[in-house]
Amino acid sequence: MAKVIMEKIGSPVESFMEAGDYNANLERMQKLNERYISARDKIKAGWGEEYVERVHKKGKMTTWERIELLKDTGSTIFPIGTFVNYEVEFFDGKRSRTSPAAGVITAFVKIEDRYTVVIANDNTVSSGAWWPLTPEKIERAQEIALRLRLPVIYLIDCSGLFLPEQSKTFPGKTGAGYIFKMNALLSAQGVPQVAGVFGDCIAGGGYMPIISDVVYMTEQAYMVIAGAALVKGGKSQKITSLTIGGPDVHVHLSNCADHRVPDDKTALLKIRSEIGKLPTPADVYYRYGQDPAPPFFNHKEVEGILPTDYRMTYDMRQIIARILDNSLFWELFPAKGQEIICGVGRINGNYVGIIANNANLTQHPVQKNTPRPGGILYRDGISKMTSFSRACNDDGIPLIWLQDVAGFDIGPEAEKTGLLGYGSNLLYSISTNTNPVITVLLRKASGAGYYAMNGRPYEPIVQLSTPLTRLAVMEGRTLAIGAYRTKLDDDFNIIFTTQQEYDAVKKGMEEVERRITKDMDPILSARQLDTDEIILLSELRPYLETMVGMSYQSIGYRRVKNPRIWSMHDIQTLF
Repeated sequence: MAKVIMEKIGSPVESFMEAGDYNANLERMQKLNERYISARDKIKAGWGEEYVERVHKKGKMTTWERIELLKDTGSTIFPIGTFVNYEVEFFDGKRSRTSPAAGVITAFVKIEDRYTVVIANDNTVSSGAWWPLTPEKIERAQEIALRLRLPVIYLIDCSGLFLPEQSKTFPGKTGAGYIFKMNALLSAQGVPQVAGVFGDCIAGGGYMPIISDVVYMTEQAYMVIAGAALVKGGKSQKITSLTIGGPDVHVHLSNCADHRVPDDKTALLKIRSEIGKLPTPADVYYRYGQDPAPPFFNHKEVEGILPTDYRMTYDMRQIIARILDNSLFWELFPAKGQEIICGVGRINGNYVGIIANNANLTQHPVQKNTPRPGGILYRDGISKMTSFSRACNDDGIPLIWLQDVAGFDIGPEAEKTGLLGYGSNLLYSISTNTNPVITVLLRKASGAGYYAMNGRPYEPIVQLSTPLTRLAVMEGRTLAIGAYRTKLDDDFNIIFTTQQEYDAVKKGMEEVERRITKDMDPILSARQLDTDEIILLSELRPYLETMVGMSYQSIGYRRVKNPRIWSMHDIQTLF
């Protein structure tokens, strides 16, 4: 009978790195971290203390205060979409305004020991209005909830669309209206939805809670198709939004809401009690008696192991050892396609598959004494990823992709060995697999390699970036060479007849390289939803614990095989 036999991997830092190199990496990483920590704090503050005071004067809690009260004591909130719209300015007719986090907080929050997806309007940013990309951010959170069958909690305090930019939020396939379709799809699949209405709930915001299974309204809350100002203008009636659509109307007359409560705190406690009625999480069942355990090596050591210079190599297995429980790993096919690492371990007690780039030099499979650079996709590694990803899908195992990829191999050998065909096979697999997938862009995420390793277009449940992530077709220097190829000789030296001509080409190449490098800033991809969240490397294990726990929480919507009948036992035997 097949068993999952895992071996300890990794070693103490001092056994494979000089202390000076580790400390230098750590110091550079901490400086990079400071930028992101500062930006997060700025985003979390919304429009600042003045607007926090406005909320408090109304007798309400800020959105972050609500989420803090909602979560389990001692648990951590895991936001996604933090950097959406970061430092993008919009004109409101009088001045330019920013919309921190697109005016909505989306996060994974543990409530009554169950993971939930919380979607909450930030009432310190234009009274929770919807800005460009706000609908898409909400829909992304709903999509994650739908695919993992996680309860969704809406904390609504929304003044409607930010009207000066309505053309960017109202129309289109993923405009504001698609939020309500996602409400319906979640309901159709039996995904629990609970809504709390805490204040403004106007127009689109008014539709958001209606399909929820349970709707709570505070005494300050109202839900209206149009606010009082619009009704006054259209019908010359002297009324307030509260009299039009407050709890008196929607709890007792229209039946659009279920319960009225006196204040924010009561509503949040009631929402917690609703989540407590749901089935207990299934992840304990799928651990098969194995208790969760931390990695044998400190997970925060990743910050000193991973070089900040993307040209420097490192041992990816040392990273994996600081992610998996007890640093135990079952590596499959280690002798084949050595540029790729595939295997199974546990995170917080539950099984996960790992596919990762090997950044070190590897030996050519045919040509002896011919090393090949790491981070490149060659035929055998691609075939290994395809087979392993299909096995994880067949066995129902969540799969984590750790990307540090420079792209596909190129040249005569790549074409003769049919790399295009093997790549297409891999793309077919990742396009049709249905098991939960998490993609992490550790450093390089370049060219078609980014696609082939389950990048965002291939719909991972979540894609995480780090402060080191460089997401682009190619590096700036490479692109500059391509752009000025006709001005360069075979060794990529500038061809010139005058110093002026040389200086002009050199300056042009430097400008291209500088612009492309700037465009690879992780915040640029995060602020336009090309990646879900930028995390610090020290947060990698905690985020993965959460994602894996979420993947195993619900039952009945995907098959999770017991480990004795995994198909990967068979392919390991036959390989």
